[in-house]
Amino acid sequence: MIENMKEITLDAVVGEASKMKSDGQRLVALSCTQLDADNFDIIYTFDKELVLTNFRVTVPKGSDCPSISGIYFAALLVENEIQDQFGIMFNGLVLDFGRTLYLDEEITTIPMCNNTKAMTVKK
Repeated sequence: MIENMKEITLDAVVGEASKMKSDGQRLVALSCTQLDADNFDIIYTFDKELVLTNFRVTVPKGSDCPSISGIYFAALLVENEIQDQFGIMFNGLVLDFGRTLYLDEEITTIPMCNNTKAMTVKK
């Protein structure tokens, strides 16, 4: 079990990230995993004075997630990686590689998605 975990909705992602930034929290990581055939989890991890704080959002397949790259610029790399590897698109990315950060343009499968039939690749 992850300590200091707060469950949030997709609508709350940007607001929660803004609160973290205002509190002096440093973005440490974003991690994504496929929960089941219909949902993914993204865990956002922040640090302040060696205390980690996390929030978790469940993203249904086919839904977009708001980007926090306008708040934490470095998030653009991980958000683009999640787009490449899991097919979750991020709205408002400050620099969107369109699923070509790590993948060639002709790649149409989603590497980390177990149920690729349910996923459509948006370009």
